Amino acid sequence: MERHFERELEELKDQLLRMGGRAEAIVLKSVDALRRRDAALANEVFADDKVIDRLEIDIDDRCLRLLALQQPMARDLRFITAALKINNDLERVGDHGVNIAGSALRLTEQPLLKPLVDIPRMAELAGGMLHEALDAFVRHDAETARRICRRDDEVDSLNRQVFRELVSYMVEDPQTITRAMELILVARNLERVADLATNVAEEVVFIAEARVIKHHAEELASDEDFGRG
Repeated sequence: MERHFERELEELKDQLLRMGGRAEAIVLKSVDALRRRDAALANEVFADDKVIDRLEIDIDDRCLRLLALQQPMARDLRFITAALKINNDLERVGDHGVNIAGSALRLTEQPLLKPLVDIPRMAELAGGMLHEALDAFVRHDAETARRICRRDDEVDSLNRQVFRELVSYMVEDPQTITRAMELILVARNLERVADLATNVAEEVVFIAEARVIKHHAEELASDEDFGRG
């Protein structure tokens, strides 16, 4: 019975990693569609998101079955409850990818407003955070998870930079408003992906240490200071 439970936990972990890989890929694909002005690629994102939605349902079912039938304790209980939250976060990452793909489709036939530099950089950073958060999840690596939480500030800074630049375009030429607003929405969606990666990292700390660090910026700061000592 114990070996069966351990196999179930490993299968749950594998499912979450597959879902995480798809969530990361969907964001990068949607930004690539935007950069390349590729409507066919953007449309692929909508089909990809349906796979993520199905995975979310399967993982939810597995978690609830494990909670009901196995009555786990301690770290196993934390792992399963955290898996439920991570599952929801990954599904939301897929939704943000869909939102970006929608903007990419709407901009395909519009004149290019500006070369895309900061938005692909945001996608790279947010996708990297998600990838590393999932790696930390596999290893129960709380130290790496805390570093990921601190990196969210870089994405926030880029989001503000994109916003300021695009507002200046709109002020100078009102004809750019529609295109600029779409890019602002794209940046906002990427900023939310980074937030969700941070959520995953916070759950890693919870699994590893039974500590809730959500909204505890002072703890992250003190941990960083401690590491410098």
